[in-house]
Amino acid sequence: MTDNTVTARDLVRSLPGILRRIPSIAKGFYYYSVKDDQKELTLGTLIEHNAEKYGDRNAILYEDRSINWQDFNAWANRYAHFFRAQGLQKGDAIAIFLENRPELLAVVAGAAKIGVACAMLNTSQKGKVLEHSINLIQPKLVVVGEELTESFDGIRDRLELQHERPFLFLADANTLNVFGEAPQGYANLAELVSAYKGVNPVVNTPPTLGDTAIYLFTSGTTGLPKAAPGSHRKFIKAYGGFGLMSLSMEPEDVLYCTLPLYHGTALLVCWGSVIAGGSAIALRRKFSASAFWDDVRRYHATTFGYVGELCRYLLNQPASDQDRNHSLTKMIGNGLRPSIWTPFKDRFGIETVAELYASSEGNIGFSNFFNMDNTVGFSTAPYKLVKFHEGTRDPIRNAKGFMEEVKPGEPGLLLGEITKKWSFEGYTQKEATEKSILRDAFKKGDQWFNTGDVLREIGFRHLQFVDRMGDTFRWKGENVSTTEVENIIDGSGLVEEAIGYGVEIPNTNGKAGMVTLVPQQGKADFDIQALFNYLSENLPPYAIPVFIRVTDGIEKTGTFKYRKVDIQKLAYSTEKAEDDVYVRLPKTQEYTLVTPELEKEINEGKVRF
Repeated sequence: MTDNTVTARDLVRSLPGILRRIPSIAKGFYYYSVKDDQKELTLGTLIEHNAEKYGDRNAILYEDRSINWQDFNAWANRYAHFFRAQGLQKGDAIAIFLENRPELLAVVAGAAKIGVACAMLNTSQKGKVLEHSINLIQPKLVVVGEELTESFDGIRDRLELQHERPFLFLADANTLNVFGEAPQGYANLAELVSAYKGVNPVVNTPPTLGDTAIYLFTSGTTGLPKAAPGSHRKFIKAYGGFGLMSLSMEPEDVLYCTLPLYHGTALLVCWGSVIAGGSAIALRRKFSASAFWDDVRRYHATTFGYVGELCRYLLNQPASDQDRNHSLTKMIGNGLRPSIWTPFKDRFGIETVAELYASSEGNIGFSNFFNMDNTVGFSTAPYKLVKFHEGTRDPIRNAKGFMEEVKPGEPGLLLGEITKKWSFEGYTQKEATEKSILRDAFKKGDQWFNTGDVLREIGFRHLQFVDRMGDTFRWKGENVSTTEVENIIDGSGLVEEAIGYGVEIPNTNGKAGMVTLVPQQGKADFDIQALFNYLSENLPPYAIPVFIRVTDGIEKTGTFKYRKVDIQKLAYSTEKAEDDVYVRLPKTQEYTLVTPELEKEINEGKVRF
């Protein structure tokens, strides 16, 4: 096949592999298709099943630790009993502020067993953004890792949680054996939990498939993060659709995950797939290109979770005769660009690329079930690709007020139909939920979820990702809200007006953040370093703009709207001599003035972002 086509011949070629996986596919389809919201099929019951069936097999590998399914289940049970003893019950929520380590999974599993939902706080957040995220959920308790207490202490006094001991501390250690000493104002969670028995909890009103299990935070056009509830159904769908139908996970499999567990790709897709096979998840705090393959060999990993940027970093490493000295054959994730898809597979000997498309809050997902190249696969959910206004996430309506589908092969805005089977769980904020729903799109009374993403069909209902539209873009594997960045800049007192957007840099994935701004006191007296210091205190690192354009005025339309498309096209070019353009170069803590010479080096790929 070519880069942009899926043909009948390609599908025929995939059949032998499909036939070998029929038992796993059939089982996966059963779980993927479960509809009954009241069914007691949840994250907790899946883990209890694995403890019973695969008790002695590894569930988690981390550094020099290994935890089998029986011990993991017992550990999660102690958390469940502790939370219940604190008065928590079905429908309540707690917040988790931990980096990737086994404790995070044990807390999520324990809470899930008694119907308590976990809000997965982004570990890069701090200041106003972190405070906002916690207040959105109004959790009863917050679990804070020692590695993040400094960030959390910055906003702790501004939180008003309705519990006598709301702040729980987990030492940065193996808390099964080492409790550590909790700082003032925190209760020592590991020590408290150790007093409880590891038996499965029995609850009067057990959680069911439709109940909320987690909250994931997603950026969007309303500015600060939005909280998207994820039901147990999402774990079940990942269990069946990705773990069994796409990857055919087995107890012998080990999935290596360096993606942050506050993301749906890691928590739902990767961990859900591991649970499906009774397999093991090997965790690392943060991705390291230089340590990646050594870890893979150390854990005997067969599968790994990815985002496109991660794959590019690995491909950029010097070629080695050890490139195929590993056991990896499968990968699952999103954002692998066609330009590196085949080179990555060929160099590292990967057989299965289970590329997917999904969003934390969305009602539609795609999976590369047939293992085709350069595609997110297909979906059984009802969807349409429609015409849209360039540079926005707004669909075009015709003279009759309805939307129009694009022709096959043309880029179109992806919409997922909202039905009883394909429900839209939305956000905790009703207004944000409503903004994502399109009504009367193709006929009176219909409802569709606006993904804000542009895809194209490349044959046999297989789609290819094209771009993320509107006020959100992706950088370093994270979604960045331009409105969030603009709101934070507005609070600096240094800027009169600012407009944020994403720009492409050659040889990088996603879009780098850029802001065009008008200083409060004029260009001549503008302190770019003061702005950088302010942004560093209030934004996660990936959201700090890579480029800043300082100008005397931002052009607007007759209706006072910014000409955002024109500004984006100008990007970080130095051709407007009256503007000053700055860049935050890699591994620096300041902005550097972009000269024509530096611009040329960036465009030629000599500066690596």
